[in-house]
Amino acid sequence: MNRRDFILGLGGGVALGVAEPAWAQTGFRSSRIAVEIRGAGPDVILIPGIASTSEVWAGVVQRLRGRRIHLISVKGFGALPGEANVNGPVMGPVANEVRRYIAEARLNRPAVVGHSMGGQIGLRAAADGRDQIGRLMTVDASPFFPALISPGATVGDVQPIAQLAYGVLQFLGDEALVARSREMGVELGGATDSLFSAIGWQGGDRQVLAQSLYEVMTVDLRHRLPDITAPVTVVYGWSPDDASPRHEADRLFRSAYAALRRPATFERIEGAEHMVMIDQPARFMASLNRFLI
Repeated sequence: MNRRDFILGLGGGVALGVAEPAWAQTGFRSSRIAVEIRGAGPDVILIPGIASTSEVWAGVVQRLRGRRIHLISVKGFGALPGEANVNGPVMGPVANEVRRYIAEARLNRPAVVGHSMGGQIGLRAAADGRDQIGRLMTVDASPFFPALISPGATVGDVQPIAQLAYGVLQFLGDEALVARSREMGVELGGATDSLFSAIGWQGGDRQVLAQSLYEVMTVDLRHRLPDITAPVTVVYGWSPDDASPRHEADRLFRSAYAALRRPATFERIEGAEHMVMIDQPARFMASLNRFLI
């Protein structure tokens, strides 16, 4: 998987051309996440990626039957105000809020599905909560995203790029970064142009976006994998074309999750890129239904 595909994978967002949802009253109050509930049945929590709201799961919600779906959105993404997420780390506190929601809503070992950054949040919640989560699916998410470029990568290898992206987003915003994409693309090996022009993410509060992008690029959760007791399913886009970066996805994702105490179930989705549930909705739903059995 090359640098372009990796940075594309960090975005996790698309512009769906729909209005922000009206959040249902759940009785749960948080300065970090918003929760909307749909349907009835066994509980499933859906967590989107960076710069995405729950709208990225719209197709899944329409197709998934017989489940009570809890749609998480991180405050500071899309049109949601950043509130507490504008100060300090984002992913760790958000994962804690997801666990608090599970406890306060008295959910009985729900299934958790997280896309991209949402997958990392799910991994944190599963590692910290242990028995709180019944099963976990990560969708095109790695415990350490640079490992999808090279399994031997370290935080130090990507920190200079992450710091640069953080500074540009925080001080100039994503619109300015789009305008400078060619210049920044030279500095980041084409990464910035891929991230902003190819995804069309939903945007949000610039401080929350900057901090979240920095964390997605630099946080290494591989040492937490042995703490996860819930079964894990890893879903990712794959291509049979050996000239495609996605052709190597099997090897890279299996290596990334090797430290799990219970071997993961790996589900490759042919023809999908990063937005698996949107790129190949029928194949993704088949994987999701197998996961939920």
